[in-house]
Amino acid sequence: MAATHAGSGRLPPGIIVQAPPDVEGAMTARLAKFDTRILRREFAAQGAFLYLPDFLAPEMTAQLAAAAAAAAATAAVNRNYLPGHKQGGAASRHSIDALSPFIADLYRSPALLDWLTRLSGERLQMCPVDDPHAYALYFYSRPGDHIGWHYDTSYYAGRRYTLLLGVIDESSCRLEYQLHTREAGKAPVSGSVRIPPGGVVFFDGDKLRHRITPLARDERRVSLTFEYITDPAMRPWRRAVSNMKDAIAYFGFRQVFRRGTPSGAAPDSNEPS
Repeated sequence: MAATHAGSGRLPPGIIVQAPPDVEGAMTARLAKFDTRILRREFAAQGAFLYLPDFLAPEMTAQLAAAAAAAAATAAVNRNYLPGHKQGGAASRHSIDALSPFIADLYRSPALLDWLTRLSGERLQMCPVDDPHAYALYFYSRPGDHIGWHYDTSYYAGRRYTLLLGVIDESSCRLEYQLHTREAGKAPVSGSVRIPPGGVVFFDGDKLRHRITPLARDERRVSLTFEYITDPAMRPWRRAVSNMKDAIAYFGFRQVFRRGTPSGAAPDSNEPS
């Protein structure tokens, strides 16, 4: 099928995108396949962590891969290097909005947000529209690309949950993690998983210590993260710290400090539908 695109940017030559599926219908049908009660118990028992190797339907994963190809073929990906900690490329929600409305639609899916709310036991909300980290693509394309041990620290007044989706994985990279590191009376539990295309990891960012192991030669890996929060309030000084971190370590100053709402992007409502 010929490429179709409803965003404000143009797809690079050679990038073929199938007509977007009905995001809400597809997500609702997919989520019906999971026993949420069992998964919620597993999530809680693992200290707010869950891994599902087969989460998205293949046609939805294909949309994510097409978006990643479009971003990689433009100037949307910002390469970054922090000695001893991380190396790789990233594209923020602002760049994604110009290339793939599908990702924004998936992030805002009421069915997905309701499912994650039930899974976590928290009333999750979308990040404010000016948060470049709300949804972002991460590119491991050069030998040594990685990120070291860290937490997805919340600068918001409430907690921040991460949904990490596999998009492309032609690599030996693994998500290595430690559970229960901040739970009194519990011994840390180490684990390691590969996140295949369509696979997902969902966790409380302040509780999971984790890293991605280095990319080897002739490999590539792309992942997508969605961030959801329990309280959108943020103190001004925390906003300044968060913006500087995102500018230096992830997306570059141009993407983080752009003015106004990105073209083609509607402000998010922080009320779950």
